[in-house]
Amino acid sequence: MLRIGVDSTKLADSRGARGEDLLARAAELGLEGVFFRSILELSPTLDRGELEAAMAAARELGQRVEAGAGKVNPFATPEAPGIRALGGGDYLRAMRMMIEAAGSVGITELWSATANYQFRLRGLSAFDRFRTDVEWGEQLAATERFLHRLAPILRDSGVHLNLETHEEITTFELVRLVESVGPDVLGITLDTANVLVRGEDPTAAARRAAPYVRSTHIRDAALFFRPDGIARILQPVGEGVIDWALLLEPLRDHDLMLSIEGIVEDTRAEMTLQIYDRRWQDGHPDLDLAEAFEVVRLTSSYEARVAAGDAPGWQELHAPVGDGESLDFILRSARALRDLLARPASARPIEKAGTLA
Repeated sequence: MLRIGVDSTKLADSRGARGEDLLARAAELGLEGVFFRSILELSPTLDRGELEAAMAAARELGQRVEAGAGKVNPFATPEAPGIRALGGGDYLRAMRMMIEAAGSVGITELWSATANYQFRLRGLSAFDRFRTDVEWGEQLAATERFLHRLAPILRDSGVHLNLETHEEITTFELVRLVESVGPDVLGITLDTANVLVRGEDPTAAARRAAPYVRSTHIRDAALFFRPDGIARILQPVGEGVIDWALLLEPLRDHDLMLSIEGIVEDTRAEMTLQIYDRRWQDGHPDLDLAEAFEVVRLTSSYEARVAAGDAPGWQELHAPVGDGESLDFILRSARALRDLLARPASARPIEKAGTLA
């Protein structure tokens, strides 16, 4: 069963709100659940009473609850000092505390990610994948070792840790991590717009990740050719380049929340695929040429829509995010998803010949 939820951090007026209030707000908007980026949003101290109160509110409102824990790349964890402080200086202990607290109140799907994106920087240096002090392969190896240490904790708690298709990692790499550590404790959070940043066709990426997808971040994207590559800018579902009927097809039989991750007041999360840079090219050993060409085709197609007046262009998408636009992004996405999910099986797409897995 697919249900439609929302990312708490992108829900309008969410800053500082209690978990119960966000659940009530989601229900008021006709949504079916909330993905809390951190379980600490429900209780900063992991107080059992506070967590149980939030879950009781969710049950009363018919809301699904998913939450997040810390990052799992040891080279990225220094950027989360609050989590280390939670564990009294012991990051592994803090992760154990969050996992066990989640499991104790019935939160069985926990988000995580492998690294960070530095919005204040430009170019390859914004991506942890291209750090020069530690190569990406070393970061993946350290992440895998740490996940193996978390595996028995997750198993004992009955919790899945779902790694996001974040800006720095590919679905190929995530699938390998899941299969190494074990799908009984590890899954994938499919972010539909992020896969584009790694040069992946969203439809092919969804099929590749589908056996292990247990949570999602749902948003569309506009693509533009730029002097340094291709720029990705977030758009509501159905208004960007993604073929949603095809993307959702391998997920139709999942018990899954489609968590709409919108925009905030100061950004539409523009990122650039530095496809002309040899370092970018060499840094993607799994890159499928047909998928890369598909991203180029999607970019050309979007720019044609702009030229025809059928889609917002570069200048429009670089205007300040207006009052109410963050909420409107969520509501438009929810309407589009409801329409897609309401279509009968006979109206579902037949996979195009030649589409690569």
